[in-house]
Amino acid sequence: MISSLRGKVLLKQPPELMVEVNRIGYELQASMNVFYALPLESDAEVLIYTHLAIREDAHTLYGFVSLDERSTFRQLLKVNGVGPKLALAIVSGMTTTELYQIIHAADINALSRIPGVGKKTAERLVVELKDRLPKPSDTGLSHAPLRTANIDPADEALNALLALGYKAPQAEKMIAAYKDQGLSVEEMIRQALRSSLK
Repeated sequence: MISSLRGKVLLKQPPELMVEVNRIGYELQASMNVFYALPLESDAEVLIYTHLAIREDAHTLYGFVSLDERSTFRQLLKVNGVGPKLALAIVSGMTTTELYQIIHAADINALSRIPGVGKKTAERLVVELKDRLPKPSDTGLSHAPLRTANIDPADEALNALLALGYKAPQAEKMIAAYKDQGLSVEEMIRQALRSSLK
């Protein structure tokens, strides 16, 4: 089991990330929180916690910003009907603390706004996770602050939303409000995801 990677980022194309560790490049599907926390310096070393999913036709590595986020992803995988792609979309759309709050408040509407989560899946998430996830008051968890970069983020942000399961018209509408605000790719994705949950 590959539990974590420490190395340099060779490629970032949300949600795909390539990290070089001892001259070996590891490709992984990373949560958006990983991208928010990446350092601006291209040669900076990063630490990413990972989960390896093995199927008959593929070995896929998933990356997370914290042990807590990885643990939440693994709890989501235990819910009937939730696969790795949907679990990654859920942890990418909010912090773990926000997810805990939504689950414990049984906020079906907020969960249903996540792409791929219908009302039945949202209800199942609440029922199956309420006793497994810690209450928000029990956690002092937070993610690293967002970083900014001087690049045009609109296309990359749109591609990231499409990869998370949003339909093209919906993704374009989510991005449109933030195109001219000078935001980085990561910030634009985060703002778009937050707006979809309102």
